[in-house]
Amino acid sequence: MTGKRRKFSAEEKVRIIRRHLVDRAPVSDLCDEYGLRPNQFYLWQKDFFEKGHAAFERGSDAKGRRLESEVSALKNKLAHKDEVIAEIMESHVALKKNLAAANGPVD
Repeated sequence: MTGKRRKFSAEEKVRIIRRHLVDRAPVSDLCDEYGLRPNQFYLWQKDFFEKGHAAFERGSDAKGRRLESEVSALKNKLAHKDEVIAEIMESHVALKKNLAAANGPVD
């Protein structure tokens, strides 16, 4: 089993594991067919079982969308605060200039 390393997509890995679990294909046959080592297959299977609960979690997409909208709202709020600060600074500078002009030049 020498040669180039292959990268399998998540879908391919699930398809291979499914063939073993559902179709009862022997691990040795799958490894020969796909050029895998048995260790690799069993690591995939372990990950599959450890992370399989994610497929049944509700709202994971909704949670991501909620977080994105929250981040967007916070960015808008920050931009508004920056605008307000810029206006206040502009007024402050104008007041200082007016005050300096009213008091006359300092020698």
